[in-house]
Amino acid sequence: MTFSGHRARKRFGQHWLTDAAVLDRIVAAAAIEPGEHLLEVGPGRGALTERLLASPAASVLAIELDRDLVAGLRQRFGVDPRFQLLEGDVLALPLLPPAGPAPEKVVANIPYNITGPLLERLVGRLDRPLERPYRALVLLVQQEVGERIRARPGSSAYSALSVRMQLLARCSTVCPVPPRCFSPPPKVNSELIRLDPLSPEQRLEPALARRTDALLRRCFAARRKMLRNTLAGLLPEVELQQAAEAAGITLNQRPQELAPERWLALAAVLDPLEGARSRGNRDLDNSG
Repeated sequence: MTFSGHRARKRFGQHWLTDAAVLDRIVAAAAIEPGEHLLEVGPGRGALTERLLASPAASVLAIELDRDLVAGLRQRFGVDPRFQLLEGDVLALPLLPPAGPAPEKVVANIPYNITGPLLERLVGRLDRPLERPYRALVLLVQQEVGERIRARPGSSAYSALSVRMQLLARCSTVCPVPPRCFSPPPKVNSELIRLDPLSPEQRLEPALARRTDALLRRCFAARRKMLRNTLAGLLPEVELQQAAEAAGITLNQRPQELAPERWLALAAVLDPLEGARSRGNRDLDNSG
């Protein structure tokens, strides 16, 4: 095994997790069962990989971008038939092994500089969920991101990301992870989270998911404004007021005050109203 001469590279967001207790918490949070297939993103020097291979997992697929680390990982773990390694960008590669079953769980200390697009790749989008969701994801993320994912309405951290993630998965925190647990220490605090994606049977109906996502984009773009302002133009104010009452909200509320289920209720009420108005306008145009 050799990683001699290799230094953490800032452009790859490399910070090696060295705290044994946190590494053990990651594996415990994943609750790995015999025969499960795992995906690890950014294995680095293999501290977490070693523990994953010591678990009852049937296989570990690791994806590493840094070619210098790839050589060391192959030397360190290549003799284990359960270990497979892909070299390249996790945002571009197929997240599948060259041979064998697809991973069922993701366990990773992910690069913080690609957290947003990587979450979209691993969990999907509200309007475009994964066809085959993972059973669970245990991820070490920047604490600010973890707080936003699990934030509740009214919190300063509550955002469109909070709503989307909570409509796609059950989100929970495992433990905080301070900078001293890494080498080199990052400038931010970290948090270990677990996401349990909803099954396809539990997902939103596609049209409702698309409408909810569009509402989130529209309203959180001006999160400090009242809904009567961000929704203005969709419908006459009288109809907007009726829709808000039907959804159990008021137009004086701001986006960060609405729970995920209220966003769904608002989307469900607005969609048929807007559709009826559009059809009415087309009928008027055609009558001329």
